Amino acid sequence: MSDEPKYLRLTVELTVEVLDVNALQAAALAEIRHPDADLSDEERSEQADLVNSDETGASALQWLIEPDHVLQLVEHITEIEPREAVLGVEPSEGPSEDEDEEDHDHDHV
Repeated sequence: MSDEPKYLRLTVELTVEVLDVNALQAAALAEIRHPDADLSDEERSEQADLVNSDETGASALQWLIEPDHVLQLVEHITEIEPREAVLGVEPSEGPSEDEDEEDHDHDHV
């Protein structure tokens, strides 16, 4: 077996229904305004404007999910070392047509 590192890219697609976009935006704004947020006053204002102007809630949701949370999906697997997580949130038309109405917590493919 080669000593060269081997990498696998894990792609996860999750569709969520936004039940209250105003509450979602308010939660994101609280994160943006939090003293621990590593943002300048200008960046805070810019991000708050972005969250407030995005009627889909995608910008707000992106503030509420840390990319490191995704790494926790595989932390329990001792044969791998999680290296990087990238998060993107965008509007969706809704669940895929082939999605089962009664989804299970873990669907294994």
